[in-house]
Amino acid sequence: MTSKMAACIFCKIIKGEIPSFKLFESDKTLAFLDIGPLSRGHALVIPKFHGEKLSDIPDEHLSEILPVAKKLVTATGATNYNILQNNGRIAHQEVDHVHFHMIPKPNEEQGLVVGWPQQKTDMDALKALFEEIKAKM
Repeated sequence: MTSKMAACIFCKIIKGEIPSFKLFESDKTLAFLDIGPLSRGHALVIPKFHGEKLSDIPDEHLSEILPVAKKLVTATGATNYNILQNNGRIAHQEVDHVHFHMIPKPNEEQGLVVGWPQQKTDMDALKALFEEIKAKM
């Protein structure tokens, strides 16, 4: 076990060293209520495989994530909600273990507040970017 895993709060929750309000658990996935919620029902869904960023997690450890998030949506009765996953500090990731937030948005005041600083688009540059990314897929 690496020192990062030993210090990881989510790994400690997975191992039962830190209590949580578990909503779902399988061999690969754990879901629990967020202790600093943005709204009622705010929950986290995490792979049990430790990785800091999404690209660090093997695909087979991600297969249950969205189905579990969907079950949380149904269980909470949320009709408006955000599914959020951040990678890296400047992208607002606070815990270095991949996690997905299911955040109900019951009204304008509660839940996630997002700005959307849309950039101007140069269609030739966008086409070049498209070709570059598509070639790597």
